[in-house]
Amino acid sequence: MYNSTFLIGRLVRDPEYRLTSSGIAVCRFTVAINKIKSDEADFLRIVTWRRLAEICSQYLKKGKLVAIEGRLQIESYVKDGIERESVEIIADNMQMLDR
Repeated sequence: MYNSTFLIGRLVRDPEYRLTSSGIAVCRFTVAINKIKSDEADFLRIVTWRRLAEICSQYLKKGKLVAIEGRLQIESYVKDGIERESVEIIADNMQMLDR
């Protein structure tokens, strides 16, 4: 089995950066990816860790075009008696595409 994804999109808002209780850097942001031949977009949450998290928090801002390479992570949970799923991309690499 192989879990790999490659996305190109624009940041919806500025990244959220924090340190875990053990001091590990984590940065979260959402990327909008336009659908082909449509005015609609998918909004995917991206999570970066350690040094990549620090770089993303320093250089990424709302509206920036980025390429993300990583793996898809799906988690199931129950909220208010309803089973739900949460989808995130755990990024391994990030490339800024804007000048």
